[in-house]
Amino acid sequence: MPQWKDELCKYVTGIVNNQKQKLYIINCMQDHIHILLSLSPTIATSDLVRDIKSNSSAFINNKKWLNNKFNWQEGFGAFTYGQSQLPVIINYIKNQEDHHKRKTFREEYIDFLKKFEVDYNEKYLFEFYD
Repeated sequence: MPQWKDELCKYVTGIVNNQKQKLYIINCMQDHIHILLSLSPTIATSDLVRDIKSNSSAFINNKKWLNNKFNWQEGFGAFTYGQSQLPVIINYIKNQEDHHKRKTFREEYIDFLKKFEVDYNEKYLFEFYD
């Protein structure tokens, strides 16, 4: 993925911008994407995520970056933060590569669920590739 990471991030940025949402930072990892944005009340989170996933899947498949057809998994995680927390979150997203040398995506996601006190059932979580 490193060879097409920048191109995918730029494409997803275009989707967010076309939906007139304010993007602060994006970082595309091998098995997930972190996006920090300010979501206006004109669009539902699920609608924006649906647009990002469907359009970026088509983009990846048209580019033939993978031997098989690409689709994002069902579901997504969305967490809210206050304006004063933005610098910390931006830095966190910017440093995902280093972060994932110490913690897998599974560990990271479950930590978020616990931090935000989200009840969850393991069988309904993503299929993780760690």
